[in-house]
Amino acid sequence: MLAALLVLFALVAPEQISRLTPGAFTRIPVEGLLGVLLLLFLPARARRVTALVLGAVLGLLTVVKLLDMGFFKVLDRPFDLVLDWILFDDALSVLTDSVGRAGAIGAVVVLVLLVVALLVLMALSVLRLTRVVVRHRTVSARVVTALGAVWVVCAVLGAELAPGLPVAASGAADLAYDRTVQIRAGLRDQETFAAEAAVDAFRDTPGDQLLTGLRGKDVVLAFVESYGRDAVQDPEFAPQVGALLDEGNRRLNAAGFASRSAFLTSPTAGGGSWLAHATLLSGLWINNQQRYSNLLASDRLTLNSAFRRADWRTVAVMPAMTRPWPEGAFYQHQRVYGVGDLGYQGPRFSFAPMPDQYTLAAFERLERAQPDRPPLMAEIPLVSSHGPWAPLPRMVGWDELGDGSVFDSMAREGDPPDVVWRDAARVRTEYRRSIEYSLTSLISYVEKYGDDDLVLVFLGDHQPAPIVTGEGASRDVPITIVARNRTVLDRISGWGWQGGLRPGPQAPVWPMNAFRDRFLTAFG
Repeated sequence: MLAALLVLFALVAPEQISRLTPGAFTRIPVEGLLGVLLLLFLPARARRVTALVLGAVLGLLTVVKLLDMGFFKVLDRPFDLVLDWILFDDALSVLTDSVGRAGAIGAVVVLVLLVVALLVLMALSVLRLTRVVVRHRTVSARVVTALGAVWVVCAVLGAELAPGLPVAASGAADLAYDRTVQIRAGLRDQETFAAEAAVDAFRDTPGDQLLTGLRGKDVVLAFVESYGRDAVQDPEFAPQVGALLDEGNRRLNAAGFASRSAFLTSPTAGGGSWLAHATLLSGLWINNQQRYSNLLASDRLTLNSAFRRADWRTVAVMPAMTRPWPEGAFYQHQRVYGVGDLGYQGPRFSFAPMPDQYTLAAFERLERAQPDRPPLMAEIPLVSSHGPWAPLPRMVGWDELGDGSVFDSMAREGDPPDVVWRDAARVRTEYRRSIEYSLTSLISYVEKYGDDDLVLVFLGDHQPAPIVTGEGASRDVPITIVARNRTVLDRISGWGWQGGLRPGPQAPVWPMNAFRDRFLTAFG
């Protein structure tokens, strides 16, 4: 019975955890029926070898299915056999930040042992069931014939006992076929991307014709981690986040600033922030690691390099950069600030090495406050709203930040991530609070340090994980441009963006890769 249950799980279990209901297992897998017929008619030695091979293949498909469950839970998409292996390194980094190095190593060891055990047990289970089938050859043949007839009838009628899961199941075969197609598509995608990248209307534009509408302005491009459409429209978050944005808009208006907002559709969800950054900056759709690597090996004009060509000083302030970042050379940043360059001596906040408020203050101190400098173009990813969203910092006076020691007590407050993540409702609450903190940091920064020469573009990189949004959420993220100089916003009057910091449900939606060309056109 245990062997049968394990094989049944491998054959009919859906690829999303939310669909793991009793009804999902009241199905007839056609692969199981065909496998029994095959094993019944093979000679003894060939039967044993075939059973072990089928078991191992079924075990591998089960591993892929379990990976799909995890990827749907975090990134709202299935695992890509060609392109996603590099993400395990990033997952290990996040796990280390959440539970410590020893816990992360322990989790990896347990995971490897479980995979090996699954492969071995699946092969032994198929072998065990083969012996039972052969011992009861006549009964097995009759049962398979009857179930085969029921399978055909259910397939013709489209019968379902669980929504979206037909009784006449062929999930294992479908999974194998889909992954074969996925591998072929992944291998072809390199050629497709090369053709897309060859088209660039701005490749040879001289610097004196680029960004003329922003001459003399400091342009800050801030990515707010996990700031998605749900943050401003989901009924669970929108009242608080929307009120914060509306109040921030009133405060900035009182200080002479105006803003316009809309939505961009990100190429990723739940994670993979660098893919969204690359998409926005390059004007190419970067939705996997292969495209990202090919982009870095190219000479594509990015927003950053366009600003540098037009004689801006280009910098990147990377508060989560703890190791070398070769991408800085591709984006043509003249200076890249990592964790060790920002002078922070305070505590970590789970994934975030420092709070967003400190990051913005360090940028102001190290760059904007310097005398006799050229105009700046700064790329700043803000990471306080990166999962696991606990613990969280609070705003302090800008003059109280010092070296960040003021945050020491905050890092010890509240429950650690492993406690918060036992309750999905608490996870969503902490997510909302993290977004509120990051947005408050930006609004307060503009109030404190904004002037006629500051232009702030801030946007989300992607929606948070499905534990926050639910499955099937859109991939839209808010984007806002803030400026005191009204001629800047006049340049984008034809975009149809809505006034204020909060885009409404009817705000325009662009694919994220469309932004580069439209921005360069509007201001060039």
